[in-house]
Order: sequence, then structure tokens, then C-alpha cells
Amino acid sequence: MLLEGKNAVIYGAGGSLGAGVAQTFAREGAMVFLTGRTRAKLDEVAKVITEAGGSAEVAVVDALDEHAVDEHARLVVAEAGGIDVSLNLVSRGDVQGVPLVEMETADLIRAIMTGITTNFITARAAARHMTKQGSGVILALDSGSAHGSPMMGSTGLADAATDILVRNLAAEIGPRGVRVVGMWIAGVPETLTPEKLAAVNSDLQLDDTALQGLLDQLASMRMLRRSPSLANVADTAAFLASDRAAGITGTFVNVTGGIFQS
Repeated sequence: MLLEGKNAVIYGAGGSLGAGVAQTFAREGAMVFLTGRTRAKLDEVAKVITEAGGSAEVAVVDALDEHAVDEHARLVVAEAGGIDVSLNLVSRGDVQGVPLVEMETADLIRAIMTGITTNFITARAAARHMTKQGSGVILALDSGSAHGSPMMGSTGLADAATDILVRNLAAEIGPRGVRVVGMWIAGVPETLTPEKLAAVNSDLQLDDTALQGLLDQLASMRMLRRSPSLANVADTAAFLASDRAAGITGTFVNVTGGIFQS
């Protein structure tokens, strides 16, 4: 198993992406510490993991609260002996589908501030413990829209902030044995619902047929002519978190199915 004996903290574990990654990490042998703001969702994920024979613990933690994040990390280290993997999947409140010249300032800034704040707070908490133990992996995730994606609104700017944080943090703590790696994903079908899409782009009021049409269009834009599945993304995250990826740091892995070149 890729992550046997590893302790992995996942922020935003109650969402569909977080649940999928958490289940994969547990299947690969990790003890997963699930955090988020909604206990019921976290408990559901933990139940699936434990019923499959995995190990999971749940804690309600707001990733914007640095004291709560730091205290949770301290408790994990005290209980489990260390943190081997830290992954941030906290949603940012992105707004898309609006030309930049027509966007409200608050809509533009929200995703940037939420994204960089939660990534910084959670990465810093993990890094402080990982550098002491001389090992660990910090994972981040965004859509890769910093490459230049029109009509993506606040997403591109928020992604750019995350990209730079990953590269700079990797350079600083790499000499102390800690890797920092990112993943670019762009539209995982299993995580997209009409409600979620409408929350990001109010012009997307879709029924099931229209949603499928959008997913088909998204697949056609990729070099592979298919969208990566949730399992593809989770398996990639597990590999990057494992010792088999020991030579990878300070970069982003393109898991978009080739929606853009990197």
C-alpha cells in the first residue's frame, strides 16, 4: 500500500472531492484525519472508510481559523506521533462567467483571499511539525487557470496565488526534508452538480440533460477527449503523497486530461 503507516490530515474532507481522496488514502493504508465545518458530512465519510476497514478520525475545524488549525495539528501529532501528509481541499467561493471588467471587487477578492489564507494556514501548521521530524508532504490543488483562462473570473487569480505559495514554500522547507506539491484539475464530473455550478456561475442554471451536455463539451476540450475521474485524481494524490514520489517537489502535476499544456 502506498501510504501504509502514514498520518494524513485532509481539510475540506466533507465534500465530494475530499471524500474520494480520503477513501483512497485510507485504502492505501493511511490513518486519515478528516476536518471541515460540517460534522455530519465528515461523519458520513468516516463511516464509509471504517466500514471498508480503514481508519479515520473526525474534527470540526475552520481552515480560516489559524488557532484552530494549529491546535488540531498539535493534537494529531500528540496522538499519532506526527503528520506525514497535509492536503487542503477547502472551497474558496469562486465566481466565474463574468468578464473581469464587470466583476464586483468583493467577488474577485473573495476566492483569492480564502484560497491563499486556508492554504497558507494549513500548510504552515503542517510544515512546523514536518520540518521537526525531517519528512512530510504538503499537497495543494487548483484548476491551473493561472495559465490564462478567459471568463474564469476570480479562479485564475486565486490559482496563481496557490501556485506561487507551493513553489516558494517548497524551496524554503525542501532542505529540511519536506516536499510541497500541487495538482491541477479542471472539472471532475463526479463532483459537479447543477447546484454547485450555479453557485460559481449564476448563468449556469442546468437540468440533468444540460449538465451532461456541459460535461461532454468539457471532455471534448481535453487532449484525451475524456475527463479525469474522481478516482484518477485521488490515485494521483495518493502517489504524490507517497514515498514513490520522493523526487517530486515545488511543482504542479497536470491532472486535467490535457485541457491545457504545462
